[in-house]
Amino acid sequence: MSQKKPNLIYMFADQLRLCSMGYYGDKKAITPNIDALSHDSCNLINAVSGHPVCAPYRASLFTGKYTTSTGMVINEIRLNPNHRSFADVLDDEGYNTAYIGKWHMYANQLGHHADPKNSYIPEGRDRLGFNGLFAAYNFHHENYGETSYYHLNSPEKIHYDGFEPDCQTDMAIEEMKRLAGEGKPFALFLSIGIPHDPWDEWNCDPKAYKMFENTEFTLPENYLPDNDPYADDWAKLSPEDRKNLPYWMKGYYSMAEKADEEVGRMLAAIKKAGLEDDTIFVFTSDHGELFGAHGRRAKNIFYEEAVRVPFLVRYPGKLQNGERDVCMNTVDIMPTLLSMMGMKDDIPEEVEGRDLSEAVYGREGADKPYGALMMGTGATAAWEDGHEWRAYRTDRYTHALYLRDGAELLFDNVEDPLQMH
Repeated sequence: MSQKKPNLIYMFADQLRLCSMGYYGDKKAITPNIDALSHDSCNLINAVSGHPVCAPYRASLFTGKYTTSTGMVINEIRLNPNHRSFADVLDDEGYNTAYIGKWHMYANQLGHHADPKNSYIPEGRDRLGFNGLFAAYNFHHENYGETSYYHLNSPEKIHYDGFEPDCQTDMAIEEMKRLAGEGKPFALFLSIGIPHDPWDEWNCDPKAYKMFENTEFTLPENYLPDNDPYADDWAKLSPEDRKNLPYWMKGYYSMAEKADEEVGRMLAAIKKAGLEDDTIFVFTSDHGELFGAHGRRAKNIFYEEAVRVPFLVRYPGKLQNGERDVCMNTVDIMPTLLSMMGMKDDIPEEVEGRDLSEAVYGREGADKPYGALMMGTGATAAWEDGHEWRAYRTDRYTHALYLRDGAELLFDNVEDPLQMH
């Protein structure tokens, strides 16, 4: 009798950087559930976002391909759906699949994301094989009210009753329980929109925001007063933006605290449902945030604050807890998890990422990759040349190249973790 295939719950935050985690050493962070999970999981300490922008990340996650192969080179364009996806493989192997939250691979009109013809992802190939519950929207970043909504199988907007991440986690827990009763293995992806900006108090959970009322936020040590000349308009800081950085950080850290609460609720629900031993649970993020470091805000750059993300994998009884220094890249996630789920032979031939499961398991003699290729292929959300870059990150160094003028940088991330030299 064949062994039951494991379930997968893949939970990822939006713009949550590793350096703002308590377990990574940030004294301001309030992330007790994620901190506990880091000790109860395989902690991939050198995981990176291979293209630290929302839509390119998601395209690579679900195809196992680099941006130059997915074509998802910036935000606000529509992904070609004719890739064999993560969900396609799961469907063919008898899994029930579900997706909840931000999708960000369907809009093609910059500035019109609230129009249902951009926010509603129709049934069919544009959902990349997710054939079960698809409670999603293309993207928005408001957590309350009329601008906070999702779609099911029609363009009708369904509004959340409360703080959006709370509602999304509620939905995920109910769907997990329903799927567990179906008698088939399942894969549930939960994309929560925090701690993405806006970081204003009106967009935060009041209780979480109050936790930081006496916390002093200061500019990062590697803050620069002038804008990075390679930055696009999303990465540039106006004088008013620079004044707002400490205020924005307060909102960001309160949202990170709420993301931590959602992780805690999800883990408690898994345990209550008796699914711990049969479920691979992953917590990660699509990319980070600069907050003025290196003269930039936002993401879309090779600096540590943008590319280093938490990546925690829990699989009780099968995966030994502890740190691994594997340079897990976004393109590696799909083949690695499929292999861990017993589908190594089903990884599509066109996948460009590496199956790192042996290294994740920490098996002796496992082939550990030397590093991770990262890239930026344009401005964040507009057709504009001059911001392209490539970088390669090992467990110690980052070597970066700007395509505009061939400028090169080399950082020793052990001796110089803030990349100031």
